[in-house]
Amino acid sequence: MEDLKNYINSLRHDFSKQTLDETDVAKNPFLQFEKWFKEAIDSKVNEPNAMTVATVSGQGQPTARIVLLRNFNEDGFVFYTNYTSRKGENIADNPKAALLFFWPELERQVRIEGTLTKQTAEESDRYFNSRPRTSKLGAWTSEQSKIITGRNILDEAYKKLSEKYPGEDVPRPDYWGGYVLRPDSMEFWQGRPSRLHDRILYTLENNNWKIARLAP
Repeated sequence: MEDLKNYINSLRHDFSKQTLDETDVAKNPFLQFEKWFKEAIDSKVNEPNAMTVATVSGQGQPTARIVLLRNFNEDGFVFYTNYTSRKGENIADNPKAALLFFWPELERQVRIEGTLTKQTAEESDRYFNSRPRTSKLGAWTSEQSKIITGRNILDEAYKKLSEKYPGEDVPRPDYWGGYVLRPDSMEFWQGRPSRLHDRILYTLENNNWKIARLAP
């Protein structure tokens, strides 16, 4: 254990690839995010749409997990999940949440904070119908976050559902759908040498985005 601690403490990486200045960023954070997201795709970042979603329960317990971004525009950032999952229960208790994108290949992070709301049933249906049949069946199969006695529970449930819905026409469960995070702050982080990173913060004030630099 001591050797591992020493190894962890010895890990060092000096960031030096790019810079970020408040005079160069877009005035609208969604446009800045779009620019960085496209650059992450062009740089072949592994799963550039993977993001951490952090929520807080009604008892104040924070939890975080990785989910996949499925859409974004000026209305917010969209992901899909089971509404009865642990994250769904947290969101029902407290709709405030945070997103984090980390693109190590570009030495970049994007931190987003705001409020989550459910998509309309029509929007969730539209996305659900675009999914592969196996993923549709998976949404029915798993009582997400619930304790089960073994893998066989999932396998048996999936088999029964596969027989019930032999074709592509699998309906969306009522307990499954999309959330939209509407941000009130977005921070763009660019790694720099000596841990003196560039941090540009957008804050929504009176429907206008204010831009400021943060100390690293």
